[in-house]
Amino acid sequence: MAPHTPQERVRAAVEPAVAGVGLLLEDVVVTRAGRRSVVRVVVDLPDGPGGVDSDRLADVSRAVSSAMDVADPVAGPYLLEVSTPGTDRPLTEGRHFRRAVGHLVRLTLVDGATRHGRLVAAGSELTLEAADGSTASVPADQVVRGVVEVELSRSADEEGDV
Repeated sequence: MAPHTPQERVRAAVEPAVAGVGLLLEDVVVTRAGRRSVVRVVVDLPDGPGGVDSDRLADVSRAVSSAMDVADPVAGPYLLEVSTPGTDRPLTEGRHFRRAVGHLVRLTLVDGATRHGRLVAAGSELTLEAADGSTASVPADQVVRGVVEVELSRSADEEGDV
């Protein structure tokens, strides 16, 4: 079945290009801005720690732009933006939590309760460490969503710079 919406057409056009650079297509959003469209393509690492560096982002931007030129999935002029999810992305999938190990997170559970702490392990259970060093685990299937809390500074001991 052929993709019908602009987002579906863009996704079909650029997903192979993103995968070819070794990244994962996280999201595609197409919106109107006056006489043109804005096409936002969000890419991420498939799994594991770290982030997409600027060289790799440039590589995937070129690949996505070329794929868009060939497929022409958006009618009329458009502005293409290729980016990574950023720190405010909600954690909703296992790979999101695995990438957040080592960071402070706030979890919202299915019963509405929240848990907060440094994520030290992510698998079938998410293990959080409190400021006092105690740990608590939450079954991953009981977590509705999580968010990474931005830390403006950490001590040298916490960063591993002794």
